[in-house]
This record gives sequence, structure tokens and C-alpha cells, in this order.
Amino acid sequence: MISLQQLEDFFNAWADMMWSTPLVILLVGGGVFFMFYSRFQPYRYFGHAIDLLRGKYSDPNDPGFIPHSQALATALSGTIGLGNIAGVAIAISIGGPGAVFWMWVTAIVGVATKFYTASLSVMYRKTDADGVVNGGPMYVITQGMGQRWYPLAAVFAVACLVGALPLFQANQFIQLLRDVVAIPAGWATPEEHFTFDLVSSSIVAVMVAMVVAGRIQRIGRLTVRLVPTMVVMYLMMTATVLYTYASEIPAMLWLIVSDAFTGEAAAGGSIGAVILIGVRRGAFSNEAGIGTESLAHGAAKTVEPIREGIVAMVGPVIDTLVVCTCTALIILLTGVWDNDSGLEGVTMTARAIEQVFPVTGIYLLLIMVGMLSFSTMVTMWFYGVKCMGFLIGVERQYYYSPIYLGLLVVGAVVSMDIVNGLILASYATMAIPTMISALYLAPKVNVAAKAYFAALKSK
Repeated sequence: MISLQQLEDFFNAWADMMWSTPLVILLVGGGVFFMFYSRFQPYRYFGHAIDLLRGKYSDPNDPGFIPHSQALATALSGTIGLGNIAGVAIAISIGGPGAVFWMWVTAIVGVATKFYTASLSVMYRKTDADGVVNGGPMYVITQGMGQRWYPLAAVFAVACLVGALPLFQANQFIQLLRDVVAIPAGWATPEEHFTFDLVSSSIVAVMVAMVVAGRIQRIGRLTVRLVPTMVVMYLMMTATVLYTYASEIPAMLWLIVSDAFTGEAAAGGSIGAVILIGVRRGAFSNEAGIGTESLAHGAAKTVEPIREGIVAMVGPVIDTLVVCTCTALIILLTGVWDNDSGLEGVTMTARAIEQVFPVTGIYLLLIMVGMLSFSTMVTMWFYGVKCMGFLIGVERQYYYSPIYLGLLVVGAVVSMDIVNGLILASYATMAIPTMISALYLAPKVNVAAKAYFAALKSK
């Protein structure tokens, strides 16, 4: 009989093995290659991205299911989640402040990576027998590289089935709900909380089921409302923290940069450890090069692949450079990271916010985490369903739904260490086929981009 400790050790060892130097080189080095290979051209079109999101170039008759704004909101709802709140806290607690710097690096190079991967997700979409347009790395591989590459596509799809499971989101949301509501109300104790976790996670599962029943169209309508609300709400909370600790901000920013090249605050105390932790958490946060967001962008209503690539590159800026930086500054400025209290994950962020909002802060965070985790759960369902359809046929893809909803409940009652290792290992596995296919097909994107940008200038 395998014990929980053995499972935890196995998943963490798997994650450590996958997130080694070769994968860091593939993700960051690949992003740097895309930056120079594109001659930094996508970086000059953020204004055009805003026009696309406003619907200036939208045509309701284009193939696809959701407009650009909903495609980005859906992708962001899968990335702006607990990785931005709990994940940043984990990165700082393990890798020190310097890990945040390497998260920034993944975002900057991730802009170019997302431009290529999202463009390819539209360029190589496949329409099934029911007339449904499907996109994502597995179709990029089979349609763009050829059927002989099917095993590589299958590796992505299988890894995504695991990586898209709602274990991390359910675990951290229920943990915060338990700490803030259940224990003070006497519904649970720090030692005995299984029943509360089970009941509350079951309620969340029912709510998720009600949304995913409407498929990508309902998910898009939900996320396009939730995501802007979440970002604005979080920025307002952060602004109060920054105002309170304004005089200390320059010192904290310098700490992030200096520690990135010394590793003094990292567990293990090496620069390599800081880089690995930062890149790992950055990739988990913005998913540039992982490939999941391409599943959402592949559903966009457009005939121009480059348009969706331009829209997608906004993601890492909002997700990592804005939201993750907000979380990092909250944790660092309040000093909760530099103690021996044993705080981890979302609880560390909660204690930091309580420093500035002693009465209402924890409840504001609970609302924020609730919206973040819920929007991520419904988006991840879509990712998993699409991968299941690729593997066993679209007519059977919804077999994934009961499995997904059942594991949402399980995720709330298992150890976060088990969840953390399993999800991180799966994300690393997804990155390999995604980056290989993007590098292989990059010339196709450059040809399409040259034609698109030339036509845009001529107008």
C-alpha cells in the first residue's frame, strides 16, 4: 500500500526532475529566440492589441466561437488564479525575493512566446465532424508538423488532462475558506476539518458544473466579466499597501533584483535554485510556452492567426508583470515572508493583507480568491475536455466532466505538497511538445506576420 508521504515524495521528485536546467533553457531560451527571430516586432503592437480587444476588427461571421476579448479573458482566467496569490508566496518562501525577478523574465520573453503559440493555435485549427473548430498544441503538432508527430501531441494532451485538474485551486480556496470562516465559526478545527472540506468543495463542484454545462460560450461570457473585476479589485488593494509602505518600495525592488543574482534568501542559497524556482512559478503563472492558453485562443472568432497572437501577448503583462508583482510587493513590504512562522501559500498572502486591512482584508482576499479559483476551474475544464476529445474522439470528450468534478472535491482534502508536485510536473511535461512545435513552425508565423503587418500599415 502506497502511503501519502510516498506519493508526495514521488510527485515532488518528478517535478524537480522535469523542472531542471534543460527545461529552463527550452522555455526562457526559446522565448529569447522568439524575441530576436521576430525582430521584436510584436512588442510594437500593444496598441493594436487593445483595438482588437475592443472589437474594432471583429467580424461575427468569422469561424470560431468567442470574440478576441472573451478568448483573452478565458485564457487569463486560467492564468490569473491562485498561482498569482498562492504561487508567488510559495516562490518567495522557497526561492526568496529574487525568484520574483526570474518570474518577470519569463513574462518578458513570454510575450514573444505567446505571440507564436497563439498564432499557431489559429493557423492550424481543425474542424470536427460536428462543425466545431478546435485549436491547441495537439492540433498544431498533427496539422502543422504531420501525423507522424502524433505521439508528441498525445504527450501534451495526456499531461494537460492532469495539469488542468482543479486540484490546486480547490485545495487553496478551501484552505482559505476554512481558516477565515469555518474555524472561527466553530464548524471545523485546525485538526478536524475533513467534513467541512468535503461539503464546501462539493458545493463548489455543483457551481462549476452549472457553468461548464454552457460550454465555451458560457465560460467566455463569465470570464469577460470576472477577469477585469478581479484585476481592478486586486490593484485597489495593492495600491493601499503601496501607499502605506511607500518609503520602503525602492528597497524592496532592489532586494528583488539583488537577490536574483546572489540567491542568499533561497533554500539552498544558490543562484541556480532561485532561477529554477522563479521560472517554474512564472511559467505556472502566465503559462507562456506551456500551451494551455492556446486552447482558449484557438476558439477565437477570427480568420487572421496573427491577430490572436497579438491579443495573446497581452496575457503575460497583465498576469505576471502586474498581478504577480502586486502580490510580491504585498508579501515583501509587510515582512511576512521573512519569519519562522511556517506560513505558506495563500495563507502567507492572507497574513500580509491583514497587516494593512486588519478587519476587512481577509474577507476581501477571500472574495478575490473565490473569484480567481472559480474562473480558473471552469476554464481548466474546457482545456481538459478538448484534450480528451483529441485522444478519444469529440463524441466522447465529455466523459471527462464527472472525473473533473469528482477530483475537484478530492483536491480540497489532500495535501498541498502532493497537489503542488503533481501539477508542476504536468506543466513541465506540457511545455516540451508546445515549445518544440512552436520552434519548428516559427517560420510559418513569420511569413504570416510579415504579410499581416504590411497590410495593416497599408491601411
